[in-house]
Amino acid sequence: MLLDTALTATVPLQTLPTGAELVDTFVIPALTFLVGFLAIYFLGKTVLTPVVRRVLDSKGFDSSVKSLADSIMGVVVWVLALTVALTLAGFGGFIAALGVFGGAVALAVGFAAQDLLGNFVAGIFILKDKPFQVGDWIEVNDISGRVQDIDLRVTRVKTFDNELVTVPNGDLANNALTNPVAFDKLRQKFVFGIGYDDDIEQAKDAILQEANDHEEILADPAPDIRVTELGDSAVGLQTRFWIDEPSRGDFVRVRSDLVQAVKERFDAEGIDMPYPHTQLTGGIDVEGIQTASATPSDD
Repeated sequence: MLLDTALTATVPLQTLPTGAELVDTFVIPALTFLVGFLAIYFLGKTVLTPVVRRVLDSKGFDSSVKSLADSIMGVVVWVLALTVALTLAGFGGFIAALGVFGGAVALAVGFAAQDLLGNFVAGIFILKDKPFQVGDWIEVNDISGRVQDIDLRVTRVKTFDNELVTVPNGDLANNALTNPVAFDKLRQKFVFGIGYDDDIEQAKDAILQEANDHEEILADPAPDIRVTELGDSAVGLQTRFWIDEPSRGDFVRVRSDLVQAVKERFDAEGIDMPYPHTQLTGGIDVEGIQTASATPSDD
């Protein structure tokens, strides 16, 4: 009897939590979390996301960038609502630990995918700055062709040999790129060579007349010719002319038409179009060499 009394006195009996304690421990934090999450999520969707969309509209961003921004803002709003709700519910320590873990994961992913992220960022700037558009003829490094598609990571170019080249956007953003059709006019140059004995003014008049007679060569700005080369066998006349609403097909065809017309005109007027040639002069001395015949040996 005394032993039972001592055990009762030294070991306290475990009591079940009361209703008020349950409310304070579980119900109120759960309600706080729920209300905080819904409030922040609603504000983000109705205020923050539309503001970002209006800013992108005012800056003239492409629809692909705006669609991407909507997706990113959806994730940001969700994470923000979850973070605020957990903090209000009293789980700040959990948020801190999650932040450290997330930072480490983000750092590792960033190092592993830095080229991919660089192409991704370059794609955003290409869609924003619009150095070229779908359908444009571009030249970069050794690639020349028409843009088929602009993605956030790569740009697809169809070459004039009917090949599809996938170019990372980082290469387009970090290298000099030529867009010959960016404006409504394009100037082209071609050097015609005439002989040193030919009349330069006569040749100029013939070239200008053929250029002015071509329907697709603009009269304003007018074609012009300059003597630019004194070569080994010819005098170079650089002819410059403009075409309207250029495309590569138009440029190649118009230049070909002009070169053929000038060649035929020069032939008709007796103007020489010399080509490089090499003439050897001098003589060759040939000396006879007497070779002693071998004496057969007696075995």
